[in-house]
Amino acid sequence: MTSTDKPAYRLRDIPTGVWTLGFVSLLMDVSSEMIHALLPIYLVTVLGASTLTVGIIEGIAEATASITKIFSGALSDWLGKRKFLAVLGYGLAAITKPVFPLAPTVGWLVAARFIDRIGKGIRGAPRDALIADITPRHLHGASFGLRQSLDTIGAFVGPLLAIGLMWLTASFTTVFWVAVIPAFLCVALLVFGVKEPERPANLPPVRSPLSLKELARMGHVYWLVVALAAILTLARFSDAFLLLRAQSVGLRVELVPAVLVVMNVVYALAAYPAGILYDRMDRTGILIIGVLFLIAADLALGFATGVVGVTLGVVLWGLHMGFTQGILAALVADAAPAELRGTAFGIFNLISGLALLAASIIAGALWDMSGPKGTFVAGAAFTALALFGFVAFRRRLALDSTA
Repeated sequence: MTSTDKPAYRLRDIPTGVWTLGFVSLLMDVSSEMIHALLPIYLVTVLGASTLTVGIIEGIAEATASITKIFSGALSDWLGKRKFLAVLGYGLAAITKPVFPLAPTVGWLVAARFIDRIGKGIRGAPRDALIADITPRHLHGASFGLRQSLDTIGAFVGPLLAIGLMWLTASFTTVFWVAVIPAFLCVALLVFGVKEPERPANLPPVRSPLSLKELARMGHVYWLVVALAAILTLARFSDAFLLLRAQSVGLRVELVPAVLVVMNVVYALAAYPAGILYDRMDRTGILIIGVLFLIAADLALGFATGVVGVTLGVVLWGLHMGFTQGILAALVADAAPAELRGTAFGIFNLISGLALLAASIIAGALWDMSGPKGTFVAGAAFTALALFGFVAFRRRLALDSTA
């Protein structure tokens, strides 16, 4: 089917459930980012924790989320129910939020972050599989792009609210209490606003999602997407290096967080249009454009001599995120068998998370050895490798939307 043969696209064609799940993500991100934007400072300045403790807490939290994702996705396939697990995941995250303003010691916050990340791991794969289940195939790109855009709006609204409330009240606990509100609104919206479709009778039952037999059914295209995404993720290290780069060219410390705001605004604006293009045009071509944006971003950041150069690199980085993250999710949804989508997203998220961890370690080592220029130029080289893979396997990744 060519792009001209595809059904006409209208905004109202996107299922209501996708919009609802997008706003669920937005609300939870607002809540989480309000807390996370201040938590390291709160731990060190109020509770007296060391920076090593902060690093350990964050490392445990993210590792927990990555490991949990694969099991929750497989469980959603085995049960044939995805909404229940999504509600459980968002619910666990919501009930941890009151702990942050009430916690008397660091131990309470460690427990809250641990449970919060378990919640994130539980909800991610079932939620993405649910989006694919309720969306017509020719709208997968637009639907995943829309959810990603709304999610990313929460990622920059949350810190902005935290900054504003701190300016007005100068109280960490006030900000943490306000963050409780969107978290519980998010769970209520998911419970009452999303209806899970019945599992089609023609789909075969999934008895052991993580068995070799079931994993072999994923098909070579799915595993190709996972492998190329992992290579691309090795080239796209933690956002923390964007902050360090901004500081290295003389941006005032209090303005450094604005870097992530700029990146996420661009990301949010780009993700939905990129998803529409995915549905209407050459799917792999849109992804290749996103990879080219990352090469340009790395070069701009590597050779930047001032704030203007870094800002250009950050904008290009946001465009890269918008043109790749929702697209990769749509590719996973299209490539995996419908009854194994939860497992597919779980494996994809786990491998991408491990690749991001490795990328950040490599980037940190390169920064220590050769400075920011060497780090970002190496990132451009890794990205070029990923670009070669996407170009070489372009035909295999160009899935027919009627398949």
